Amino acid sequence: MKSIRQSKIERLLQKELSEIFRSQKNLFLNNKIITVTNVKSPDKNLAKVYLSIYPSKNISEDVDMISQQKKKIRFLLGKRIKSQLRQIPDLSFFVDDSIDYLENIEKLLN
Repeated sequence: MKSIRQSKIERLLQKELSEIFRSQKNLFLNNKIITVTNVKSPDKNLAKVYLSIYPSKNISEDVDMISQQKKKIRFLLGKRIKSQLRQIPDLSFFVDDSIDYLENIEKLLN
């Protein structure tokens, strides 16, 4: 069961990473919308970041490109939350395919 502190850390990371992707749009993927849908941090050393990218043609390649820039993203995150967290967690990026899954179910129902 998650503690209240852990939930607050996950929400903080999600908010700040979303803001980084929004403000630094030209650094990551041009002409694509990146949404941080969920952040799971079982401990304070690692954060699993789930991304939704629109348009979704080559999502796995896009997530790989973002993962290659993990150091830069972590640095920007550290600058934003240095007063709130003592240790900045290592980031792992994953594809959140829940929207595609929902679209597939809706298509099957119709």
